[in-house]
Amino acid sequence: MKTNGNSTTRHDLLTTSEVADYLRLKQRKVYELVREHQIPCTKVTGKLLFPRQAVDRWIMSHLEGDTGSGATIAPILAGSNDPLLEWAVREAGSDLALLCHGSGDGVTRLLDGRAMLIGMHLTDPETGAGNDPLHCGLGGLRDLVMIHWARRRQGLLLSPGNPKGIGSLKDLFSPQVTMVRRQPGAGADSVLTWLLEKEHLDARKLKTSPHPALGEDDLALDVREGRADCGLGVETSARRHGLDFIPLHTESFDLAMRRRSYFEPQFQALLAFCRGQHFRERAESMGGYDIDQLGSVCHNA
Repeated sequence: MKTNGNSTTRHDLLTTSEVADYLRLKQRKVYELVREHQIPCTKVTGKLLFPRQAVDRWIMSHLEGDTGSGATIAPILAGSNDPLLEWAVREAGSDLALLCHGSGDGVTRLLDGRAMLIGMHLTDPETGAGNDPLHCGLGGLRDLVMIHWARRRQGLLLSPGNPKGIGSLKDLFSPQVTMVRRQPGAGADSVLTWLLEKEHLDARKLKTSPHPALGEDDLALDVREGRADCGLGVETSARRHGLDFIPLHTESFDLAMRRRSYFEPQFQALLAFCRGQHFRERAESMGGYDIDQLGSVCHNA
């Protein structure tokens, strides 16, 4: 927090000294937490920075007496959009309610006890690692379980016929190209940030549409209806909206929950449905999915 006269500016990235003040710790304790991979941080040009939202989620995940002890959690699936997952939830008759507003929103809802499970695909902008509990703000959740859903292809969704001739990320910076982005905190936005940084491209120079897309279908429709020339999304969204697609990245989409939620009948009904042939045929027809490891445990705190 920086004060200038009567105005106050809230920084989204905290320095080591600022996060120490924020947590009321000594700086040497902060460095110790970093060395032990206990606190979410990133390194830019050799300098440690701490995303404020990730630090806030990390604090919440360490709360004593939280909802992990036995409070009833509503059967809500929150977090990121995934077309195959949303179809399976409906077809399985699982009684799970869908409330998908992005991976970051899902993490907050899981920590608050406002969701039974969440879908997520958050990418660390420094390493490219996907769904690392620490960098996602879930590192301190003592009963966290993560179940693999699918590997899926992310890439550029383009207007039919690709009239702007987009062939790579560098082409997005043409003044003739308008890109629609997902909202901050969405998994797709974290993927885009990592892909651009890997190519040393400045996201601030992108020409973007005035309103972010709040879901896969919203993004695809913006491109399909000409409000944008492209956007980053999953291959199956391109297919079902008749859009061109350039694959850029294969990611892991996982389901996170508290350990006891794994055994709840709503989630077990979903898993049972996904073992059937009908589900496999649907995944193949939608395209862009690898479901060979679906249901495997990828993290157990």
